[in-house]
Amino acid sequence: MDVVLELFDTFLLDRLYASAFPITPSAAVYHAFDLAQSPNRTWSGLQEAGVGSMYKYQPASSYLSFQPSAWAHMSQWPRDNAWRQLLSLYMITWIFGVVIYFVCATASYVFIFDKTTTNHPKYLKNQISLEIKQTMVSMPMMAIFTAPFFLAEVRGYSKMYDTTADGPGMWYNFFQFPLFLCFTDFFIYWIHRGLHHPMVYKRLHKPHHKWIMPTPFASHAFHWLDGYAQSVPYHVFPFIFPLQKFAYVALFMFINIWTVLIHDGEYVANNPIINGAACHSIHHEKFEWNYGQFTTLWDRVGGSYRKPPQSMFERSTPVAVGKKKPE
Repeated sequence: MDVVLELFDTFLLDRLYASAFPITPSAAVYHAFDLAQSPNRTWSGLQEAGVGSMYKYQPASSYLSFQPSAWAHMSQWPRDNAWRQLLSLYMITWIFGVVIYFVCATASYVFIFDKTTTNHPKYLKNQISLEIKQTMVSMPMMAIFTAPFFLAEVRGYSKMYDTTADGPGMWYNFFQFPLFLCFTDFFIYWIHRGLHHPMVYKRLHKPHHKWIMPTPFASHAFHWLDGYAQSVPYHVFPFIFPLQKFAYVALFMFINIWTVLIHDGEYVANNPIINGAACHSIHHEKFEWNYGQFTTLWDRVGGSYRKPPQSMFERSTPVAVGKKKPE
């Protein structure tokens, strides 16, 4: 996340922190005048003038970097301040997550989602607005507990790497993707299954199962602790295994998109291995089947796999969960 943080710092957060927490009153006057004259003035120029914080810029990546403007050195909270980083990462996690949610869920609803779902007797009145409301309540809470993972990564406590030379080798640049999916698929299966235990189901996981006929907007509509618990394997992975920085960003986006896709009601993945929308729809309908995230492997091992009937993939016949596909 250090590359993402550098991006936001350069184009948004440096100016906000400099305005909210100027380094000194005199420096505030200086940077207001100086930046008006030369908004792209760099740290070397400020050093010559004898003002600015002691922060020294180091690119987050050899592949992509953003040269900071003078704003980066004009705040009492420099970029490398841990509290600033934590606050920034919290806001990025929350707001960026909301943006991805609305973009992906809306696109899925408009272009993919089977609108006849809304005619099903178990589809709730005003369900989409209720799904969105639940998501908006959960996301800021999940971000509070997710941001510390990102902070630890940014401050160098994980095994994230930048160039191939920094990692295990070229072979690992490819191997890290199936390794990540297998690792997270295993742990999310057991976490998800655990959330169905009677001791915790009603309080934590039942809010997500309110959507028996889910829409793409139900993808993130759950109790915040439920959503956070199922996200933990994603964040633990780079502290156990090496993971390339840009691969991590790509996987973070893929996970959010996949979560939307398994709630879109478009039963394309008629595959015995992939845990697609058909498998997950059965889970929402029957509750005790198909806990998997990406594959059906651990459902098969754990005895909780329920194969979607062929009728779910035939548009001219009713599907297993009771809704009809358009003729």
